[in-house]
Amino acid sequence: MCMEDEIESVLQERIMILDGGMGTMIQQHALSEEDFRGHEFKDHSKPLKGNNDLLSITQPDIICDIHKEYLLSGADIIETNTFSSTRVAQADYGLEHLVRILNCLHIKKLLKIFILADKINLVTGSFGTRYVAGSMGPTNRTLSVSPSVERPDYRNITFDELVEAYTEQAKGLLDGGVDIMLVRLREKKISYISIWHTTLNKLNIVSGTIVDKSGRTLSGQTGEAFVISVSHSKPLCIGLNCALGAVEMRPFIETIGKCTEAYVICYPNAGVLCVRIPIFALDGLVNVVGGCCWYYTRTYQIAEAVRSCKPRVPPSLSEGYMLLSGLEPFRIGPYTNFVNIGERCNVAGSRKFAKLIMAGNYEEALSVAKMQVEMGAQILDINMDDGMLDGPAAMTRFCNLISSEPDIAKVPLCIDSSNFSVIEAGLKCCQGKCIVNSISLKEGEEDFLEKARKIKLYGAAVVVMAFDEVGQATETETKIAICSRAYHLLVEKVCFNPNDIIFDPNILTIGTGMEEHNLYAINFINATKVIKETLPGAKISGGLSNLSFSFRGMDAIREAMHGVFLYHAIKYGMDMGIVNAGNLPVYDDIHKELLQLCENLIWNKDPDATEKLLHYAQNHAQGGKKVIHTDEWRKSSYESFYFPPPQGIEKYVTADTEEARLNQEKYPRPLNIIEGPLMNGMKIVGDLFGAGKMFLPQVIKSARVMKKAVGHLIPYMEKEREEKRAEQGSTEQEDPYNGTIVLATVKGDVHDIGKNIVGVKLNASCNNLYEMERLAIKIPLLIGGATTSKTHTAVKIAPRYSAPVIHVLDASKSVVVCSQLLDESVKDDFFEEILEEYEEIRQEHYESLKIVLLIPTVKPKFIGTKVFEDYDLKRLVEYIDWKPFFDVWQLRGKYPNRGFPKVFNDKTVGEEAKRVYNDAQNLLKMLINQKKLQARGVVGFWPAQSVKDDIYLYAVEEAVGSSEPIAKFHGLRQQAEKDSACTDPYYCLSDFIAPLDSGICDYLGLFAVACFGVDELCNEYRKQDDEYNIIMVKALGDRLAEAFAEELHERVRKEFWAYCSAEQLDLCDLRRIKYDGIRPAPGYPSQPDHTEKLTMWKLANIEETTGIGLTESLAMTPASAVSGLYFSNPKSKYFAVGKICKDQVEDYALRKKLSVAEVEKWLGPILGYDTE
Repeated sequence: MCMEDEIESVLQERIMILDGGMGTMIQQHALSEEDFRGHEFKDHSKPLKGNNDLLSITQPDIICDIHKEYLLSGADIIETNTFSSTRVAQADYGLEHLVRILNCLHIKKLLKIFILADKINLVTGSFGTRYVAGSMGPTNRTLSVSPSVERPDYRNITFDELVEAYTEQAKGLLDGGVDIMLVRLREKKISYISIWHTTLNKLNIVSGTIVDKSGRTLSGQTGEAFVISVSHSKPLCIGLNCALGAVEMRPFIETIGKCTEAYVICYPNAGVLCVRIPIFALDGLVNVVGGCCWYYTRTYQIAEAVRSCKPRVPPSLSEGYMLLSGLEPFRIGPYTNFVNIGERCNVAGSRKFAKLIMAGNYEEALSVAKMQVEMGAQILDINMDDGMLDGPAAMTRFCNLISSEPDIAKVPLCIDSSNFSVIEAGLKCCQGKCIVNSISLKEGEEDFLEKARKIKLYGAAVVVMAFDEVGQATETETKIAICSRAYHLLVEKVCFNPNDIIFDPNILTIGTGMEEHNLYAINFINATKVIKETLPGAKISGGLSNLSFSFRGMDAIREAMHGVFLYHAIKYGMDMGIVNAGNLPVYDDIHKELLQLCENLIWNKDPDATEKLLHYAQNHAQGGKKVIHTDEWRKSSYESFYFPPPQGIEKYVTADTEEARLNQEKYPRPLNIIEGPLMNGMKIVGDLFGAGKMFLPQVIKSARVMKKAVGHLIPYMEKEREEKRAEQGSTEQEDPYNGTIVLATVKGDVHDIGKNIVGVKLNASCNNLYEMERLAIKIPLLIGGATTSKTHTAVKIAPRYSAPVIHVLDASKSVVVCSQLLDESVKDDFFEEILEEYEEIRQEHYESLKIVLLIPTVKPKFIGTKVFEDYDLKRLVEYIDWKPFFDVWQLRGKYPNRGFPKVFNDKTVGEEAKRVYNDAQNLLKMLINQKKLQARGVVGFWPAQSVKDDIYLYAVEEAVGSSEPIAKFHGLRQQAEKDSACTDPYYCLSDFIAPLDSGICDYLGLFAVACFGVDELCNEYRKQDDEYNIIMVKALGDRLAEAFAEELHERVRKEFWAYCSAEQLDLCDLRRIKYDGIRPAPGYPSQPDHTEKLTMWKLANIEETTGIGLTESLAMTPASAVSGLYFSNPKSKYFAVGKICKDQVEDYALRKKLSVAEVEKWLGPILGYDTE
């Protein structure tokens, strides 16, 4: 068993004990300067007292005795005395030259102590191996903050210098023989890179330091942000040490434990550890425990206290989330709305920013970044690409300045450059997990993979442009092909996390007057849809400003185009975009005429759309810049419009609020204004935001207007309250209400506005559902917000909380609900109604996971199989898709000459494409005429019914339900959570077959086709050293097999099954899957399990009748072969199962009568958990 497996085995069995502080133990010896010097450094020029690491050389007996005491106390892990053994730290003592000796020699002495381990085990009664942890501590220099108040961008050491220093230390520790690395650096990425430079296999423990009760690390990160920043290094353990006592550390340890799959280590500084630490252990929070600086030799008490406690079981975190961080975490997942990447910190895209950077006015340029965040940017794009700039230096300086501004540094950065040295400069300044924008296949696969590996080493996500060796993708198919190729390279060759891959399929300029550009917007949207469906985990982004570049100078037109384009692109799967945060118009607020013109241009509905837009701009523009903003909505009285308006205009809100307050007849109390027009306005904002017609910056603007209106009313409400007290003769200062309500929002969320709205009557506070449950607090909980729903509350939240949980549609409804909760006469009935309603919602939700499509079925023309022993190849030629053929030869034209036969017109590859095509035609004609190739296949149909996620097949209709099925196809259901805006169910292939209990007899088909003779021809050409024709024959064989599958499926639809007998589609429509039905293949996204082929082969006797076989890995032979299942349901569609959890794997294994391990072997790429 290797060391990694051995330690993991121990961690799974019990809680391990880390030794205590070294420095505090050394202090007990009251050593003098002479003691630190010893004989070896008696004449050294600098003072050495305080250099504890040096004692391994000058006072080895003292250090060894300390280690022995910890061993006797029951410590499993002993730290080396190397906390400051880097050349940076040792430079203060003039001992840089001793770094290797301090790290390597000390360990060899320490290992001798372990010879006593067996004797110590007998004394203490403990068992098991002891392990040496190489201690790596921080230096007195840091990259995260400036040592100079006057120069916030200054650093007194570089990234590369620190990497070099820690690499040297890591090498010494590893050469000395440590088992694990204990890292307590401020710059955790540097430690990982240093260890990676030294060895790719050594385990490392990462431990951060919380410095105060806010939960921030020394560099300002929250616990979750810290975890996200280092998780790419896949640490053995991650946790906290020092600073706080056990009580104060608990919530932060809990937070870390919930967001990491690593083991959790905890060694606090102060407190009664032998009492508190066991509570952590009993609650399942920790795997490794110990004490830090101010803890002496009470390790034995901790070891005894946790001996019988079970270790924490690391969670299997859900897949599908992109995790980023600045000082704070940012999760992009199923419930995340469109992510705004601020674009203005770009010297190529913002004149103001470029002017400030060129002038060296970086501090003022920082205000541009701050404004972007304030206006709603969730990620900041930083670009310093200008020929007059030193890109790496400019990027470094600006990113360092951002680190000095917490209000900016809280968001992740997107390091944007076409120069990879500039990207690396930015990555070296980012302590959080950022995005690299971008890399591409432009320079080939080797360059692409090299850059991707570096990005992965820095722990960043990556944007991949749809650009390859031929050029920029403009057509939908090319965009998809390039992105698919890049995805598989990243996932399979670099082991890149799919959730960290972002594709930019190129938002290109429309409205140029050139016909070939008219489909650019449509192509992006269509490519986005397919990429999201076929490349699990991948995200989609794009630079929005490119779309409207033809209308530069016409800002209003450009903003309208952006708003309309995003409205549609988001619905098709676009996750994020580089935008000017705060300048996106609300879809419904765009002038109707302008809206229609933009729709026509984007969707290419009108050939004159560009001219009409220009004409509109000329008639509505002021100074050629902006559409005149009129105040038409002001012409109505405040009773007939809802304020605050979605535009977030503050100009009139105070006057309007006061006008409403003075209308005592309509609004007797100030509260009536809040509950009336103000709440109606915010309801519109919420509806628009939820529908994707409004973006976060507009929500924030509207929230500010709302706050201003509420703020105006508060003094009058307070006055009303005082008058009521006087009238009742009450002198109490407390609010005369029936109870106290805790109103919770997500920490740091914009929905703080909701607390201010309702907080006019209710005091605001913050709490946590799980903590409330743990503390047995039994009070009703109200849930609301843009990402919540009644279904989400009933299914996800209510079952996890013992007291009633109620979803409120919006803040305006909360007062009514609270009054019912506080009224003893109706409270119980209200609770009962809620429980019954939510139980019904849960049942409906679980039923909806299995969609039932009861559509009339068509019986095939025959039941059983039909074999094609020598299919006419001439029938297949017209069905050949030549585009993949040219891809084999790397012949890709540039737009508009990408597809076949347009590629022949391309200036670069056109002539060669013609030559290869002519050769292919001549060879194909010869092969067909001389019968060198043979097409064989089989097709079959059987009565079928679905039973949950399986499909049962029967020999005849009469056997359905009364006899055992002759075969079963087992399905996998989508399990990863989908976007809240997505209405699609969680698909499984069985959904497209009528259920057994439906009373409808359904059918399922299958096929297998192949082109034989390719291998024999290749052998003949190989004897002639004719590599050209070897490649040509293989390519033609593959094309014929695919053409056979396409042509046969058409015959199935029109002739053999005849469920679409009147179908009239051309070849283009066939390739775009315009027909009804699907033919998914085992091993592909809709059913990723190759073992389902075994059922197909057995059912239809495929190998016996056609000669098409299966290898041990279940690949088909010959290689030019295609197989799959036929579904006729018009609602059937291709989908990707995506990541699945262990509960489904266990159920699938049970249904297939296989072991879980065997199933995991075949389903490895889609497992949403670590099998080890």
